[in-house]
Amino acid sequence: MLRKEYIRFQFTENLRKEVVSLIESGDDDAIHLYFDDTHHADIAEVLGELSLDQATYIIRLLDSDTTAEVLMELDDDDREKILENLSAQEIAEEIAELDTDDAADIVAELSLERQRNVMSKIEDLEHKADIQELLKYDENSAGSLMAKELVKVNENWTVTQCVKEMRIQAEFVTRVHSIYVIDDSDRLIGRLSLKDLLVAKPKDSIKSIFIPKVDFVEVSDSVEDVSKLMQKYDLEAIPVVDEKKRLLGRITIDDIVDVIKEEAEKDYQLAAGITQEVEADDNIFELVKARLPWLILGLFGGLASVLILQDFEEVMVLPQVKSLFFFTPLVAAMAGNVGVQSSAIIVQGLANDVVKGSLINRLLKEVGLSLINGITLGALVLLFGAIWNFDFLFSLTVAISMVCVIIVAALIGTFVPILLHRRGIDPAIATGPFITTSNDIFGIFLFFMIAKLILHF
Repeated sequence: MLRKEYIRFQFTENLRKEVVSLIESGDDDAIHLYFDDTHHADIAEVLGELSLDQATYIIRLLDSDTTAEVLMELDDDDREKILENLSAQEIAEEIAELDTDDAADIVAELSLERQRNVMSKIEDLEHKADIQELLKYDENSAGSLMAKELVKVNENWTVTQCVKEMRIQAEFVTRVHSIYVIDDSDRLIGRLSLKDLLVAKPKDSIKSIFIPKVDFVEVSDSVEDVSKLMQKYDLEAIPVVDEKKRLLGRITIDDIVDVIKEEAEKDYQLAAGITQEVEADDNIFELVKARLPWLILGLFGGLASVLILQDFEEVMVLPQVKSLFFFTPLVAAMAGNVGVQSSAIIVQGLANDVVKGSLINRLLKEVGLSLINGITLGALVLLFGAIWNFDFLFSLTVAISMVCVIIVAALIGTFVPILLHRRGIDPAIATGPFITTSNDIFGIFLFFMIAKLILHF
């Protein structure tokens, strides 16, 4: 029989085999014995390693208050498959145990027909109405992230009445991060300190003790703006209001962490030249569609480099300068590396909202930095040439070319992300093959043009 040990959870193949054995034998009591005290994130890890039928069996076996949280921890693809195996009634029972934001996320993943069927099975009319409201918001807005569950108090209540109402509201809130204060029109006017509430007299008015300063976001604000605000002020939760500043809900830090993670994954894939969000176990067609466009760009970039080299094919018949071709990969690689470095710093700065001020000043700063790096690397090339007895003029050509290429690559790596950002395009796209390919082309062109001017071929 599977035994539960009170140690830090660690999934093993033996554990998987034991769970599968219990499922096949129908030993539901033993499964309950293990999973009843297991964290929902750990249960989700186990389900992710089981077959679809086995995972569905566990979901149906355990209580909805447990499996509802488990569903939210599953990978999107695994959750989608399990939901397809559950009836509308079963999904409605799971949703009933979730906060409105998580419930809305699950419903949004269903087809329109399934959404209607599931919503018709939800018995709590208020919970149902809240979910329907959240589904109306744009997926990139604060409204799509917020939960309706929160604790709010009226400024005109006494401390005694406030505590009484808070106890009622807290029954429906998983975690109380903040206590929000509203006026008679339901407008957010401040927040209430728990310490101030505890030391106040029972007959004191909330109006006399609440804190009028409170950070908030509007329901139409982008999730990126919400994320930046919560990061800047280290907020665990932030209230959401409408255009009239009426309190609608709150966004908690766990939702923002998910946003940051998704954005980081998307930017990483864009930097690697993948145009849409994919995972390793996606089908071949989806992976090809995500990767091929940038590979085609790289192909055209390579062909452009070939055409540039053809224009300088006379170098091959001149013994004193034909060694230039051996240095072509070096120059192209340095151009690509510097460009990616510059663009990565700018993209990171744009994401953290720290890239401000004049574009000209930013470009001038990159020129200065590039000069220092380029001269240092050029000096190393000259040293290398002296050690290997290269012609000094030849070594100087490579060194000067490298300095120029590094400056141009840094300018491209800086300018392009900022330009894309101002055009409303994700600047992370600039850190991948786009920058590398363009800098390869410019690098090779500059290298041979400078060599032609210095070496006179």
